Amino acid sequence: MPAEVVYDKRRLRRARFAIAAVFCVHGAVTGSFATRIPWIQDHAVISAGQLGLALAFPAIGASVTMPLASGISHRFGSRNALRVLLALWTLALTLPSLAPNLVALCAALFVYGAASGLSDVVMNAVGVEVENRLDKSIMSSLHGMWSTGALIGSAAGTLAAHLGSDARLHHLLAATVLTVLGLLACQAVLDLRSTPEEDPPPRFALPPKSALLIGAIGFCAVFAEGASLDWSAVYLRDVLDTSPGVAAASTTAFALTMAVARLAGDRVIDRFGAVRTVRTGGALAVVGGLLVVTAPQPVVAMGGFAFLGLGVAVVVPLAFAAAGRAGPNPSQAIAGVATITYTSGLIAPSAIGAVADATSLVVSFGLVTLLACGLMVGAGVLRTGDRHTVTTATDPTAKPAPAPAPTPEA
Repeated sequence: MPAEVVYDKRRLRRARFAIAAVFCVHGAVTGSFATRIPWIQDHAVISAGQLGLALAFPAIGASVTMPLASGISHRFGSRNALRVLLALWTLALTLPSLAPNLVALCAALFVYGAASGLSDVVMNAVGVEVENRLDKSIMSSLHGMWSTGALIGSAAGTLAAHLGSDARLHHLLAATVLTVLGLLACQAVLDLRSTPEEDPPPRFALPPKSALLIGAIGFCAVFAEGASLDWSAVYLRDVLDTSPGVAAASTTAFALTMAVARLAGDRVIDRFGAVRTVRTGGALAVVGGLLVVTAPQPVVAMGGFAFLGLGVAVVVPLAFAAAGRAGPNPSQAIAGVATITYTSGLIAPSAIGAVADATSLVVSFGLVTLLACGLMVGAGVLRTGDRHTVTTATDPTAKPAPAPAPTPEA
């Protein structure tokens, strides 16, 4: 085998491990934040409805800024863009716990969401490109690493909540560690740069038509995921009267099943296909939602959240993979799907809070269960999420078909 090809394979393997580490760091920020939401609510002295309003702002920030991601990556290259955007995301973790009132919390969460969304688009575009060039399904496992990071972050948050620690100190320490780890991981990320003859993308790119149907199925999954991450701890505390430590552990149970399902997801998808996998997952999510809304005690509700995590786990990775193969500009298509799914994240927290204020959190999770049914109905739009051979066995750096806009540089 030619030495140059061996070098390229090794570089691609390093790039895969590097982007997996980036996903892990990104998820750890979310997990660290989610488990301390009850503390942040008490610190800001806000009601469930006001908390729901505030929790809409991360998705607002992400949805507004994500269409800019393709242009940023085009101008600076994926590696440099990801270095800066990931660092902004990890450092933004410190902002919500500092907010003394509703207005400050909304502003902090807007910045938090903007940094999250921009880095999310770039890292998923890089992940799809690495998957295509390796000729091997990796997107589910990459999102599994995100869930692993969320699990690690939520486990640390559960411990911090159990010990009654101040979330401001907890998040400062977490942000410092995660920023360093993120910068180290970005050093080996595949650097995607546009060819000289390629026209730059528009500064603000709207979702292409190919992303709309794919985004719709992602919408249902992200609604269930966001509702569970943001409200599971509050649900156990307020509905089932559990301690802060046990309530936070429900978020950990959800993140655990998400991580396990995604890490194993590539093999399952290759064997059964995207459509059957998502339909089965939708059925599991419905079962989980029913367990949550009928739970007589905390352990049953925690099991329900675990089933919800298992059911929605592979939907978003498949949506991004399908978007990355749906047109000539993967980054723009991924940004479009991400914008739609983050819109779901925008609606979910506020909808859960609004319904809870008007009725109860039990009714709110009845809505989550209803939307989970959409996974079974709409799974067919993810057929392009099935892996296809896009590179040759003898040249792992050959351009995939259809060829994406960016090309890697060493």
